[in-house]
Amino acid sequence: MRHGGRILADQLRAQGVRRVFSVPGESFLAVLDGLHGSGIRNVVCRHEGGAAMMAEATAKLTGRPGVCLVTRGPGATNASAGVHVARQDSTPLVLLVGQIERGHRDREAFQEVDLRAMFGPLAKWVAEIDSVERIPEYMARAFAVATAGRPGPVVLGLPEDVLNEEAEVPDRGGALRRAEPDLAGAAAEALDVLRGAERPLVIAGGPHWSEAAAADLARVAEAQGWPVACAFRRQDYMDNRHPHYVGDLNVGVSPRLAQRVREADALLLLGTRLGDISSGGYGLLDSRAHGKRIVHVHADPEEPGRVWAPDLAVTAEAPRFLRALAGRPGAGIGAAEWRQAARADYEWWITPQDTPGAVKQERVIRWLSDNLPEDAILTNGAGNFAAFLHRYFSYKRYGTQLAPTSGSMGYGVPAAIAASLEHPGRVVVCVAGDGDVQMTLNELSTAVQHGAVPIVVVMNNGRYGTIRMHQERTYPGRVSGTDLANPDFAALARAYGGHGEVVHRTEDFAHAFLRAREWGTFAIIECRVDGEALTPSQTLAQAREQGLRAG
Repeated sequence: MRHGGRILADQLRAQGVRRVFSVPGESFLAVLDGLHGSGIRNVVCRHEGGAAMMAEATAKLTGRPGVCLVTRGPGATNASAGVHVARQDSTPLVLLVGQIERGHRDREAFQEVDLRAMFGPLAKWVAEIDSVERIPEYMARAFAVATAGRPGPVVLGLPEDVLNEEAEVPDRGGALRRAEPDLAGAAAEALDVLRGAERPLVIAGGPHWSEAAAADLARVAEAQGWPVACAFRRQDYMDNRHPHYVGDLNVGVSPRLAQRVREADALLLLGTRLGDISSGGYGLLDSRAHGKRIVHVHADPEEPGRVWAPDLAVTAEAPRFLRALAGRPGAGIGAAEWRQAARADYEWWITPQDTPGAVKQERVIRWLSDNLPEDAILTNGAGNFAAFLHRYFSYKRYGTQLAPTSGSMGYGVPAAIAASLEHPGRVVVCVAGDGDVQMTLNELSTAVQHGAVPIVVVMNNGRYGTIRMHQERTYPGRVSGTDLANPDFAALARAYGGHGEVVHRTEDFAHAFLRAREWGTFAIIECRVDGEALTPSQTLAQAREQGLRAG
């Protein structure tokens, strides 16, 4: 006989879970007891949003579902930020929520929340376990649903009385084994659709990728002569130094790459939804009649055709399709001149453009790109600072970029902590804005407790830069709600038990970073950047002038 908390912990172990992220609550004390002595490491966090983001980042790094444990009510609502990241980033996540006793439902009991109503639009599946005997069944299904088709989050409610009951039930086995379909025919058909294209373009994105898949992508691009662009925040799917790599479809996309998407006569969409950001707000292609041959490969059969009408829809994980494609001989359907010009456009785009101030973000990012080990992991949240990172950092290997396609602020610090715990021998760097970092900065306490040692580079311009940019363009000169009063981030790092420095000049950054690496703890390097340096290609004054002209 085992109590429900122990049964649940044993199911986690059966699924191969090595680490969970949690903020403890009285609603799941039995699970905490079950984890004791289970061999599963419980990383105790400071906020449920940070815990859920750490679990999501771990899933990105491992390809297996991340697991987060939170309490009912405020714990669940706080964790919803990470669930939204997992949904939009197609990341497998299992969120386990302690819940009120079954007999108290629908009385608005203490911290009661209807999990199905709350998480229904965010998760692939939401359920509550009503019987201790069915814990193995529900847990096995949760992991299966989280990884099936397009991966995503699953939320399970755990009523307190169910967890405390005892039962004698067998455990369920580990991850489902799924038969791999024969994709050779689909690969041949895709080549037939794309054959003869004069301006082909591959766009790679979505879930399921691996280092082997990135290598296959490069081989296929070489064999077929295709240029390859990566979707929003999927830049590590191909070595950015490869001559067939032509850039990424980001928020601040290169205008030349955007034009190439418009001009392409054939697109191979590998795993990507080609959603809002990657399609330039759905404006790079006409959803009514785009005039292109499109092969759309996606694990969710309902995704191709949702916006863009394809000539061929392939229901498959992109890496599996790529493996089949890699076995096909080169068809000579690439256009060398088109590809070479696209690569030249990319190299033009990543040439640093000078911005105002003594600390130049473009030079800092370029230094990181040139000097970090090739397997260093870079994380970030959301803000204009990220435009410098995405534009000027060259990703060399798969698994080195952790960034939310959902555009969630505060993601960088939890992701960096998760990466440091998962890969303790690798350099992990979080690049953050001053507004972005303060949403989850309290998780540095988690880093200290569990031995994570990321280096956090804070670009401090004293404002919410992205919102200020839009504000100046729309309501020029009418500043409201975008300025920040910030702490001394370096002193705050020292208060948490880490290393902290402030950089006032670009030329001082390298030495500060090397000292941070040698310190042996987590570190914050605060870069005091000029408020005029709004984006890599526009100053604050220019944004205001743009708004005045538009008005």
